[in-house]
Amino acid sequence: MCSKADFHGTYTQFCSASAHSRLPGRKMLPSLITLLIFLFCTCGENPAVRFILTDKGLQYGKHVGAGWVQDKLGLITLPDISGEIPISIFGTLDYTLTGTTITKCDFPEPSVEFDQNVTGFKTSISGLSVAMTGSWMSQYLLIESTGSFNIAVFGVGVTSVLKLGKDADGHLSITCVICDANVGDVDLQVNGGISAWIFQHAVNHYKEQIRSEIEGRICSGVKEFIMNMEHHLEAMNVSFDVDQYVTLELPLTDLPDVNTSSLNLGFKGEFYSTRTHKDPPFEAQPFAVPQQPDYMLSVSLSEYTLNSASYGYYSSGLFQVLVNDSMIPPYIPVRLNTSYMGHLVPQLPKMFPGLMMNLQVYAREFPLFLFHPAAVSLGVLGAIKAFAIQPNGTKIPLFTLNVNSEFSSKAWITDGKLKGSVGMSSLTLTLASSEVGSFKTDALERLVRMGSVVAMMELNERLGNGVDLPRMKQAELVNTVLELYEGFIAISTDAQILLT
Repeated sequence: MCSKADFHGTYTQFCSASAHSRLPGRKMLPSLITLLIFLFCTCGENPAVRFILTDKGLQYGKHVGAGWVQDKLGLITLPDISGEIPISIFGTLDYTLTGTTITKCDFPEPSVEFDQNVTGFKTSISGLSVAMTGSWMSQYLLIESTGSFNIAVFGVGVTSVLKLGKDADGHLSITCVICDANVGDVDLQVNGGISAWIFQHAVNHYKEQIRSEIEGRICSGVKEFIMNMEHHLEAMNVSFDVDQYVTLELPLTDLPDVNTSSLNLGFKGEFYSTRTHKDPPFEAQPFAVPQQPDYMLSVSLSEYTLNSASYGYYSSGLFQVLVNDSMIPPYIPVRLNTSYMGHLVPQLPKMFPGLMMNLQVYAREFPLFLFHPAAVSLGVLGAIKAFAIQPNGTKIPLFTLNVNSEFSSKAWITDGKLKGSVGMSSLTLTLASSEVGSFKTDALERLVRMGSVVAMMELNERLGNGVDLPRMKQAELVNTVLELYEGFIAISTDAQILLT
């Protein structure tokens, strides 16, 4: 692997020859946490993509999640609960509570905060009260009874601590390391059935035991939920086929970084060719993202990610095209034949009269992106190889031109769209080799420059119209800003959850 400085050195000779200078370089409380976890689920190497969730985003997710849980509680039917209560030396009363639904709930908004000590979250809720109703079945000796019940649980408090980590494959992991639940009081009224009074008496006698049972079930439910979430995280892809040519690798590069105000996740962010599977000849460089506490989240992308994509497509052989005369629009007064090109290369019509021509346009090296606070620069080292086409289809090589060009671009976000513009900073054309003898390239350079200007005009029209920012079914980005820094680009934004 070469260093960033060595890599950039590939372009030093071209840059020094340019006439223009380069631009500066996550069953009640756990459900709430789910929404928070999936907000960011999305090797000791430097990450090329960073995701930051701020306290503002955490609190917004908590608020939306609490409202969602409150709305859904009335729709929940709880699992059946079975147990036994010792009645006397004659035996126990076996019971089952079934069809339990929530009729009323006082659900105070919980507290959620980053926990730097465990690298995760601390969540707590207090003063939760729930009223429920359902049916019961019991058996005592040979007596079987059924009826209905009403139960109220008062003053429930739950505190849990969730630890974030990274597994061997780069998936985000989550573990419940602490769960503490307490129930203030339980009131259970049993109606109907021959043994209802026995059941009611037993409930009153063993109220403390029932309260402890409820407390244990709360934490077992929390831990089970977190384990299920962990299984989902393990099954998530960290590698994505972008198309038939390149794949994007997005595993975590290191453990999550949690402080009192934010969660920072670093991802590999590397594209590679599906044909060659070659790593790029450069490494991701470290970069520090400025804190943006006024926004809910931010995503930063280093120039490494774009350059690995460029290298991946280049390694797949995509940066080349064969141009023939039929591809040139009629309104452009340039024809690809030896007669017209004779105005630029005088010996062509003499040596190969009346022949059509093809141009093989290709990149000599993969295009290089550089991020600067003012703009993004793109260096392209290309070549044009010209052929004359004989009537039998034989291609005759004529000459090869090296085209070294550099472009600068700007990007911004407005009206929910990502927009941009591109300008050409420099372009030089030189004769690399010739089978028809030496000739001056000034006129050809002006022609290539004119073609580039026309192409950029069309491109800038499209970039000016912009593309819509990503929008999910139940969320959209709002108040989004884009900022360029030395070596990376950062998008900071708020989010609006649209729950249905």
